[in-house]
Amino acid sequence: MRNKLLFLALPLLFGLQASAQHTQAFQDTTLTDEQRVEHLLSILTLDEKINLLSTDLGVPRLNIPRCGHYEGLHGLTLGGPAMWGGRQRTEDGKVVPTDCPTTIFPQSYGLGSTWDTDLVQKVAEQAAEEARYYMQTTGNKRHALVMRAPNADLARDPRWGRTEESFGEDAFLTAQLTIASVRGLQGNHPRYWKTASLMKHFLANSNEDGRDSTSSDFDTRLFHEYYAYPFYKGITEGGSRAFMAAYNSWNGIPMSIHPCLEEITRKQWGNNGIICTDGGALKLLIEAHKSFPSFAEGAAAVVKATTGQFLDVYVPYVKEALEKGLLTEADIDKAIRGNIFVALKLGLLDGDHSRNPYLSIGKDSTQAPPFMTAEARRLAREVTAKSVVLLKNKNLLPLDAGKLRKIAVIGPYSDKIVQDWYSGTPPYETTILSGIRNAVKEDTEVIHAEDNRMGQAEKAAAAADIAIVCVGNHPYGTRADWKFSPVPSDGREAVDRKSLMLPDEDLVKLVLKANPNTILVLVSSFPYTINWSQEHVPAIVHITHCSQEQGNGLADVLFGKVNPAGRTVQTWVKDIIDLPDMMDYDIRNGRTYMYHQGPVLYPFGYGLSYSDFTYEKIESVKQDKKNIRVTVSVKNTSGRDGEEVVQLYASYPDSKVERPSKQLRAFKRIPIKAGETREVTLTVPKEELGYWNEGKQMFVVEPGTVKLLIGASSEDIQLEGKVKL
Repeated sequence: MRNKLLFLALPLLFGLQASAQHTQAFQDTTLTDEQRVEHLLSILTLDEKINLLSTDLGVPRLNIPRCGHYEGLHGLTLGGPAMWGGRQRTEDGKVVPTDCPTTIFPQSYGLGSTWDTDLVQKVAEQAAEEARYYMQTTGNKRHALVMRAPNADLARDPRWGRTEESFGEDAFLTAQLTIASVRGLQGNHPRYWKTASLMKHFLANSNEDGRDSTSSDFDTRLFHEYYAYPFYKGITEGGSRAFMAAYNSWNGIPMSIHPCLEEITRKQWGNNGIICTDGGALKLLIEAHKSFPSFAEGAAAVVKATTGQFLDVYVPYVKEALEKGLLTEADIDKAIRGNIFVALKLGLLDGDHSRNPYLSIGKDSTQAPPFMTAEARRLAREVTAKSVVLLKNKNLLPLDAGKLRKIAVIGPYSDKIVQDWYSGTPPYETTILSGIRNAVKEDTEVIHAEDNRMGQAEKAAAAADIAIVCVGNHPYGTRADWKFSPVPSDGREAVDRKSLMLPDEDLVKLVLKANPNTILVLVSSFPYTINWSQEHVPAIVHITHCSQEQGNGLADVLFGKVNPAGRTVQTWVKDIIDLPDMMDYDIRNGRTYMYHQGPVLYPFGYGLSYSDFTYEKIESVKQDKKNIRVTVSVKNTSGRDGEEVVQLYASYPDSKVERPSKQLRAFKRIPIKAGETREVTLTVPKEELGYWNEGKQMFVVEPGTVKLLIGASSEDIQLEGKVKL
């Protein structure tokens, strides 16, 4: 009774505390976050609480502005193939995206290939800046600051249709890039966030076929050590307080209602913010998973799981659940409390006297929009160049622009940038053809052939000094139709890949026959089994789709302005039969570099350079109570400045439980000048060397020897050390 009276007295108590500046106590920034959230909860009507179960954080009666979600995996998403943010009809009746340009970077798979946390953070900062700009610029208000990014899912299998949205197969690399992305999106202000980072899709969401009803089955060790690890780090180290529950089940329970949402992510990890469903998940809970006989029961279960935002029709079912006693107002309070906290961190609860520094963005009409600045263009170009992975180079690259008279640029992606389903509309696009023309002398002839109709590609290649053939996948199957992907080796959301073979490898063969100086540019969202090309083509590079600076960034690498240092973020297998069954989520059964057996096409962490690096020795291995610090000396033995990605893996010969054969535990991308030797220190927190003990329900660091494997990829280990724990 005492607690009930105290709760009823909250409106009066907070009302007395509110200063003359604030019409409501929840606007008073001198109160704690918890006090402000509780006060707002205490004065909301039941209908307002039900409305807050949507993706809109606004409460019109209390002058809390509307604020919804953006997509933002590789730049703020407005427009694009999916027409995010609205559509309009032209005079001729054609439906097109609303004209809201944003800076578009390489796909997340390409961002991961940079192995550069600082750069990924800058990409996220740019997206957040543009989100604030559109929220706050007069005449352009888009009413959204919650960013559905990054995607912390793990690409355990290259057949996954949404591989392009991920940072790769490794939990540690993905976690570090997730932390960087979250920090970039939310900013570094002690009180306010620039935008809110809502990670996708919790948990183990890496099959598209049947995703609305399938179950991803694995033990709690893999939950904590692998699938959940990037989300855990995104919350505990990155500071994210929001994520989207996946469509699938984990061990038979749909994620939108799974007990781990509250018991683990809220109570143990500290996510006191948003948990939302994926689009249409309530309907799928009933019709696909068949978890409940009615929508009212399903809606009640979602709310009771503390999933506080529906991306679905839900209002009539929540009201029905309340009427039938399946749900209480207290249940709704518990679910939406996190939504209110996120609104507070975005500054939406402050009223007219906010000290939120991000409110100034977009207010100066004399400044160029953030997507039109020279810095945005420079950043997009830098990220693109640093995402390029040099897979093979037999004395052909870099090209000397001064010595080339004719260059043939060939293929379906030579003069076309394809945006994926989660892209926006960039302010401009520089294709590969344009980028190469920008890089060469005026008197150099650049011949273009999109395909080999009438032998055009072969003729162009034969007439040129160098042939550059650009092939790959289409990110959404050339049509926006849902679940449509006509090429077996293509994939997209709702469609997994049925093949890993490169459809245009025959075009590569014909071009190479016409010109032995052929460069294969693989423009793709995922790996291919390009065994023939690896054996025969003298130079191969990989780049992902979407970047508005795709052409200039690639040309910077091809012509040596940028020395490539991108690295693979997935194991590129030789054959599709080298992969376990698609629905086998136990990665110990031969999946990822940690457990795969046998030869591969390109290992995880692989990538070449125009420089040569020698790992000379381990200078020291030091440890204290919390960390192990390994210092190695790396020398650039070539005559060209370059960057090296120094990677440290751990193995556990004394472990009493099954552990990975090796496990990435530190990395650093560093510049090393020609002839220079640099000492590189890699820090490994001891807790990262532990395993999840199911009996104790905690991470345990075993006493014994840990091997420290340092090198240029998961297979190119050049130095070995050890440490005794």
